[in-house]
Amino acid sequence: MVLVPLRPGRAAGRLLPLFCGGARSKGASLSPGAPGRLGQRRYKKDVLPSPEGPVPSVSITEIRQYLRAHSIPFHDGYSCLHTPSLFTGGHADQPPAAAAGAPYTLFIDKTTGSFLCTATLAEGTWQDFQANVELQHRGIPPASSEETEEDLRQASEDARCIWDRALPLWELLDEDETNKTKAMFGISQVSNATLKRFGVRYLRAAKSLVFPWFNPRNATLKGLKLVRVEKKGDTIAYVEETLPRFDSYHNLFGLPLIGCRDTELVLTGWELDTLALHQAAGVASLALPRGATCLPPALLPYLEQFKRITLWLGEDLRSWEAAKLFARKLSLKRCSLVRPGNLQPRPLEALNQGLSFTKILRAALPASHKSIISFRQLREEVFGELANTEQVAGIKWMRFPELNKLLKGHRRGELTVFTGNGHSG
Repeated sequence: MVLVPLRPGRAAGRLLPLFCGGARSKGASLSPGAPGRLGQRRYKKDVLPSPEGPVPSVSITEIRQYLRAHSIPFHDGYSCLHTPSLFTGGHADQPPAAAAGAPYTLFIDKTTGSFLCTATLAEGTWQDFQANVELQHRGIPPASSEETEEDLRQASEDARCIWDRALPLWELLDEDETNKTKAMFGISQVSNATLKRFGVRYLRAAKSLVFPWFNPRNATLKGLKLVRVEKKGDTIAYVEETLPRFDSYHNLFGLPLIGCRDTELVLTGWELDTLALHQAAGVASLALPRGATCLPPALLPYLEQFKRITLWLGEDLRSWEAAKLFARKLSLKRCSLVRPGNLQPRPLEALNQGLSFTKILRAALPASHKSIISFRQLREEVFGELANTEQVAGIKWMRFPELNKLLKGHRRGELTVFTGNGHSG
């Protein structure tokens, strides 16, 4: 099977006028130059973002200093700082320090400073966070964007309109139609129980699979992704369309099925791969909304609970390079990578070929090698010791208090040599 870019089809582009009385959603922003179309993505060789990325507007040191200066409690996560939310509970005249006993539901990205509150889904830049802190100190409640909320509400209504007309794939009237549909998408080996568990539906009018995006807070429908197949000879292409538009579609497919006690995760680049992983290996699995193209910072807070993440994004070199890039965002220490190869294809292909998922996952390579250390890691470790001198100090001498000021006590694995004056040691 080869994935190639094809000319956009028209079936799904007419979904909203067809099912919603011709009303066009403001939230479902359409692709430029293609009126009447939902935001689309195709599998093609996009250029990966630079590993270095843009220069951050704020450093992690500045973020920590700001939080301490405003008495906002926090603790370090893998890729985010966790703090109590400014947007839940309390009163307008209540300072952030009063929220010390509140759950830590607000996550601040260590690289960019952008934040997300998983309790209210409020998000913004570091400057937005600072503005809300200042407003709260003045007794003014955090601001909200009515226009943005209206756009999201309209997009949700349009998604619901399509969702209600889509049928559960396992409940199609004709069993032969069900089998043909599953064969068309290459999911003949995926059971109806798996499709039902993930809530996958089928839209006859567009001949598309429909994957839901549910609000993690109240389980309401926020959006949809539609996937259809286009064939030209022996070439098969999967075309994806989303509502709302693709840059606003931040769905970690499978997130409602993740339990609070799950500590291990397999991250894939495609919804069908997540279905295959869950069925064949029974592991917690999520699909990135944009595949190997991008890991949106807004998704990082939802991945903080996992102590081990295996990235199995695809079967080509581009997916491998993207996995290494994403591992840096997620913290190298907890990430492992499945290297693409003939015996390690993408999960859906592995299911169709009857390969052992357990063997493939056990062969995943650690993102960081125990014998290799970078200058950046050394710099952070040295800075950590300088910033936390009392925590790294050793056992203090009782008889030599002056030495405690110089050597900070006995530390395991450390050798101290005493000499005389200059040139006499």
